[in-house]
Amino acid sequence: MKKRLIAMLLAGAMCASIAGCSTGTGSTGTESGDESAGSDGAQYHISVVLKTLAAEYWQFVEAGVNAYAEEHPDEVSVEVKGPPSETSFQEQLNMIQTDLGDDTYDGYIISPLQQDMVANLIADTEKPVIALDTDIESDKVLSFVGTGNEAAAKLGAVAAVEAAKEAGWENIQCIEIAGVQGDSTNTARMNGYKAGIEEAGGDFLEDEVQYADATATRAVDAMNGIISRHPEGIAIICANNDDMAIAAAKAARDSGNENYANTIFLGFNGDRAACEAIIAGNLTMSVAQMAYEMGYKSVEAMVQALNGEEIDPVIDSGSEVVTPENAEARLATLDEQLGG
Repeated sequence: MKKRLIAMLLAGAMCASIAGCSTGTGSTGTESGDESAGSDGAQYHISVVLKTLAAEYWQFVEAGVNAYAEEHPDEVSVEVKGPPSETSFQEQLNMIQTDLGDDTYDGYIISPLQQDMVANLIADTEKPVIALDTDIESDKVLSFVGTGNEAAAKLGAVAAVEAAKEAGWENIQCIEIAGVQGDSTNTARMNGYKAGIEEAGGDFLEDEVQYADATATRAVDAMNGIISRHPEGIAIICANNDDMAIAAAKAARDSGNENYANTIFLGFNGDRAACEAIIAGNLTMSVAQMAYEMGYKSVEAMVQALNGEEIDPVIDSGSEVVTPENAEARLATLDEQLGG
């Protein structure tokens, strides 16, 4: 505690010596609080390590994290960072390890790239940890804040069946272009798609799931294979992410097979690119993750935990289905969240 007080006093002196202290931005992330992050006397100082800051999705998570801190400057300050990409495994582990050894932090919010490795790193910490977006199997984790992937996918699948009916399909079959086989998030979304399609009266062709490693290039190959096997058309193609769904829809258009003209292409993420594709008619719908809300809720939960309050072990940040009817409104919301 004494070290932290001294650090805060020194940081305060530094702020007084320059022309004001404002939100700092570096190559690894941002600090946010009042006019100076982590050095303005906020009650708690939190480390937030994301999977990366280079992708749009994580920029929305970061915006939500900073928004809570900016709304509660006397309560919490945050330092957000992330490696250059979601394959920079060692760089993220180094960031986490460094912050775990920093006595100025009161808690840690982590989006792990390697769950097992992160679980090992946090095994000896006595400070609270919250897992964000991807869970960490560790007794040190107080709560997981993220999308309920199965429930969200089910919501999208039900909407896709209704859209297929409106498009004139009588035999409503669905084939999924999936992500990485064995990945827990992919499995949860697949289970949700299957449950939603069948609950709404459709037929999920489980034996024809196409694994495309979450990449658009492989999704094109998968879609071409589907068209070859089903020249009569398939009512619904659902995908593990928007990039694959958009690529699959383009492959169907490029094929010239008119039996796919009314196919419902369902993606997952609901980011800016997906909204624009829906507005342009290049994607039918997407299940939107609430990345901004995810970041916001993670800091809110951490503050509650540090205040001694009980928090739920799982906090669902929510989801919604983006369609041509609400895509423009969703896009406007995304622009507002990033300050656009």
